[in-house]
Amino acid sequence: MSSLLLSPEEKELLAGVAGSGVQRAMEIVVTLGRIYGAPDLTPISHAQIAGVSYKNLGDAGVAFLCEWANEGAHVRVPTTLNPAGMELERWQEMGFSPDFAQPQIAAVQAFSRMGVQTTMSCTPYLFPDYAPQRGQHLAWAESSAVVWANSVAGAYTNREGGPSALAAAIVGRTARYGYHLPANRQATHVVEVNCPLRTIADFGALSYIVGKQVGDGVPYFADLATWLPPLPDEITQGGEAGDRLKSLGAGLAAYGAVALYHIADYTPEAIDAGEALIRPHAHRIVIDSLHPAYEIMDADAATTEIDLVTIGCPHASLSEIRRVAERLQGQHLSTRLWITTAQITRTRAEAAGWVQIIARAGGEVVADTCAVVAPVRSLGIKRMATNAGKMACYAPMHSGVQMRFGDLDQCINAALRGYWSAPAPHSAPNPHSGAPV
Repeated sequence: MSSLLLSPEEKELLAGVAGSGVQRAMEIVVTLGRIYGAPDLTPISHAQIAGVSYKNLGDAGVAFLCEWANEGAHVRVPTTLNPAGMELERWQEMGFSPDFAQPQIAAVQAFSRMGVQTTMSCTPYLFPDYAPQRGQHLAWAESSAVVWANSVAGAYTNREGGPSALAAAIVGRTARYGYHLPANRQATHVVEVNCPLRTIADFGALSYIVGKQVGDGVPYFADLATWLPPLPDEITQGGEAGDRLKSLGAGLAAYGAVALYHIADYTPEAIDAGEALIRPHAHRIVIDSLHPAYEIMDADAATTEIDLVTIGCPHASLSEIRRVAERLQGQHLSTRLWITTAQITRTRAEAAGWVQIIARAGGEVVADTCAVVAPVRSLGIKRMATNAGKMACYAPMHSGVQMRFGDLDQCINAALRGYWSAPAPHSAPNPHSGAPV
């Protein structure tokens, strides 16, 4: 362990002057700082807490949170919460057991008592009040959100654990190491993509190939901007660019351990520094086809009947909900369809009439949760389909379901027909020509 410079105020927090709950938090932050060789602590602007679902917490985790709240701990910075294991207001209607619901509610209430905003979403960057700004230091735990904050927003955060993100929120600071230091944000790999990227699913497949090869490195995409329209000023709507980058980052974190990537002439640090971001002797990766990724991610080829089609991992943006609503106008589903999102986003989508269109077709816009952290097997779901690379990675592992993976058209067709079918052949469109996403 290294020496860690603490200010007089920080020493007082560590000594328990502000109470045992704050002292517990400070002990966590300081211990991590010493383990990772941080020179000091840095103030944070925002925290995002993961590990919220009772499926992950268990009884011991719920008891830990309640004890911390009982000690009087309270967050000092705006703090948001990852998805829970169910929709809090409709859990009975959706078929969740009281044995699951009651401890889940207790966990969320403990977070709320500590001042955490119970947003229950993995996409805080889509909320106008919480979108990270360039240069801000954060303490975020959700892996897909960490990638977005570092890469797309140009903020600084490591991937915190759930308890360490909460601890950082309670003391308003985190240890300054890792991606909080500019020297650690240089690219370790240069990636060239020589095949078309037509859809969100294609970006998920790309994330599989790159994530497996890069591990916890920092990829620099030399030519990916070819397949991306400009990022809009108002990114909280989602949009084609935002939705593709959301899928890319989530998959890079799931299939590797990527917390930061750069895109030449596109992401903030790459625009400013260009190839100076690339470390000497960086590894070079050339991708000529996405087929190997699809073969693995869509591995359950014998599965044709589908119990649930799920869109929104990470949580769906307004633009994704709109696209689904447009596809379902006047249609009727043959199997369950979840569009998982945040309450904040669903309220905005309701105002636009998109939630109602999806409901009339027989689908659900589900808030607070997603099919990764929900106990879907207890709802009778054994066979799922998705266009989300992260979902294709985690759902079979954490929920024991069979999974089909493909683009949005395949997923919507599966929901309408009740079974999975191969995509229709088509040629690569020109970039930004209105191709399906």
